[in-house]
Amino acid sequence: QGVHLGLSPVSTPHLRSMESFISAVEQVEQSNPTLTPLALVRALRRIAGHDDPLTVHYLGASNRHPVLSATLDQAILNASSFSFFDKAVHHIVTDQGEERGVVLAPDGTTVALAPLLLGIEAGLRAREAEVGAETEQEGGASGVAAFGVFPLTLGRSLGLSFLSLQDFSADLRLGPGGCWDSVEQPRVFRLSRTPTLATDALINGGMDGAILGTALGNLSRAAPPPPPTRLSATLRGYYGYVLSEDRGLEELRGHASAKRRQSSRSLLEPLDPERQVMETLVMVWKLEKTEWIALDDGVEVSVKEGLKAFTHMYWDCPPIISRCQWGAEVIRGTHSPLSPPLPYLYIHHTYQPSTPCLSFPACSRDMRAMQRFHQDERGWKDIGYSFVVGSDGYVYEGRGWHNRGAHTRDRNTVGYGVAIIGNYISTLPSRYSMDLLRHRLVQCAVDGGRLAVNYTLLGHRQVVNTSCPGDAFYSEISTWDRFGK
Repeated sequence: QGVHLGLSPVSTPHLRSMESFISAVEQVEQSNPTLTPLALVRALRRIAGHDDPLTVHYLGASNRHPVLSATLDQAILNASSFSFFDKAVHHIVTDQGEERGVVLAPDGTTVALAPLLLGIEAGLRAREAEVGAETEQEGGASGVAAFGVFPLTLGRSLGLSFLSLQDFSADLRLGPGGCWDSVEQPRVFRLSRTPTLATDALINGGMDGAILGTALGNLSRAAPPPPPTRLSATLRGYYGYVLSEDRGLEELRGHASAKRRQSSRSLLEPLDPERQVMETLVMVWKLEKTEWIALDDGVEVSVKEGLKAFTHMYWDCPPIISRCQWGAEVIRGTHSPLSPPLPYLYIHHTYQPSTPCLSFPACSRDMRAMQRFHQDERGWKDIGYSFVVGSDGYVYEGRGWHNRGAHTRDRNTVGYGVAIIGNYISTLPSRYSMDLLRHRLVQCAVDGGRLAVNYTLLGHRQVVNTSCPGDAFYSEISTWDRFGK
């Protein structure tokens, strides 16, 4: 039996969830059966007021057909709520640190809708131009950049963020994430620190827009997918995938939001992102006459440093669900700081919960259950693990990189403890989960200076009298790099 990620047809316009947004889109589609996805995303852009010079350069004005635009706007007003779409799509950050124009996706990540929809519109427009005219791509160029997918989804926000905070370290020129007031009933999303021009939500939405726009436009020159009949179907396919024990992420065909980092990297990295960002900044400067962009030698340095940080934070590192997102209780006491880089990595299975979790709600419940057990039964100040890996494609933050855990007796000051949810005495975790730990999290820790370059990887049983991490899993990790005998 699969685990559904909760995209029901019931519309709840006041909630800032992807489900609510898709349901509102469906209402418009159902009341306008002949409405094309391109016409709908163009109308949503018009409602949100996203007709800035760069967008118009690549996509044209959103009101290019005034009579059709007026008719469609009235349909949107009748079917749903004009103000809902305006607030859902128009991205701003208030003085109080509330980020608007973002929604909570079923996988637990937060997505800005503006870059997502711009990428989709760019792809649909490319398909229309190619199918209708069968002409060469604009300007004779090829690939994603020709139709503006990269500039509109990631290039502009990354480039401007790199330049606007040149006095800050590169990693502080990106992000941050934040916390919803409630993951069950999301209405307000507050950022964890002063925002940049490329928040986590904008980057997530940008990656998603680049992935879906490229797929819809067939810009990768792969076998063309069938043309989409509904925007809602495209969004449900990407965000509403179903996982089961027999069909994990590694077996999942097509694109899925949990794989956005790998998919966007394979798509965009070959296109030379540094050149793409520089070209986008030049275009912004020409079109918008942005005076504070000084296109001197320092710009190239800032872009190079910024993209190095972006690659580490959003492509090399795995996606990590923060404590506030999975609903952690406050620590009972105070944390003891670690002194990284640490020399050891200790591998665990949770044993209980014994079943792999396959969705954000299920993994979050497991995290809360383990924290309650560790705090109430064991008398610990917090959940013991540094990080926990689910089978939903995400890593869950425990005590994190900076705080001493309670995972490996007498070894907590010298190493991180990472567990995969499940009982692995006789079976293995999913290949995707193991790769997330073995390759992504470990490399992220080493490159980020948290784990020593010459670290040693050990199973829990090697230093404590326990069967953890299970016979099957222990046999597997004994083949991993830097495993210590």
